[in-house]
Amino acid sequence: MSQRPGESTDQIYAQLYDVSVSDWPGEIEFYRSLIRESQPGDTRLLEVACGTGRVALQLAQEDATVVGLDHSESMLEVARSKSADLQNVCWVGGDMRSFDLGERFALAIIPGHGFQNLVEPDDQIACLESIKRHLLPDGMLVVHLDHMGHENTIWLGGLRSGKGGVFASGQDIIHPETGHRVRISYAWTYEPSTQTASVLTVWEELDANGEVVSRRERGPIPLHCVFRFEMEHLLGRAGFEIEAVYGDFFRGVLKDDSSDMVWVARNRSVSK
Repeated sequence: MSQRPGESTDQIYAQLYDVSVSDWPGEIEFYRSLIRESQPGDTRLLEVACGTGRVALQLAQEDATVVGLDHSESMLEVARSKSADLQNVCWVGGDMRSFDLGERFALAIIPGHGFQNLVEPDDQIACLESIKRHLLPDGMLVVHLDHMGHENTIWLGGLRSGKGGVFASGQDIIHPETGHRVRISYAWTYEPSTQTASVLTVWEELDANGEVVSRRERGPIPLHCVFRFEMEHLLGRAGFEIEAVYGDFFRGVLKDDSSDMVWVARNRSVSK
């Protein structure tokens, strides 16, 4: 990638995130409905792993008061640049495993598979417990995950039979600042013993003739493949009561061919 002096790979990733990641079908309306169903008069929302504010900013337009937490200052810089005129959004740098915001919320969400960046059980529990401390009694948590159903398990098996580490074309996007076409490729590997998939991402910037003028890599980034009953046990261990698990954002039943899991849990006990 073309790079300004001192610009890091994380900054490039943040610049390209919004044009690389789309909303999931029904996702934003699902969160909006939960805001409407939350405790009367309390529309405070915490988004953990908020990134560039893809979700948070759309929910802030519904008059919700949103706090977005992320460890990446590069992502938060983009989020701040998009929300300069909004008074009901606050961006905080922090570790999702351990943070203290000094307030509690009616609703907390971890969209876009962000929870899967935690690959160790102790880190997963620490994150859930940190969120629980920030929820009001009966406050709600939503966690969006990949579902390791039929299609995904076939794909993971393929990574163990010759396809692992092989680059495959992803998508072409337009760089929002330079206007150049950027070709994205991904190389995935999978380690069954730890349920960890890792992805190496390559961005190639192309000139008007389609020639590669620069190339940048990010990763490999580990992502934990969370199975259904594993998540059920994690939520229970952290003190949550599971209200529902859906196979999509339209509240459909989780099935073998569902590509997503949407967990809804409640803070039924008093937080410490």
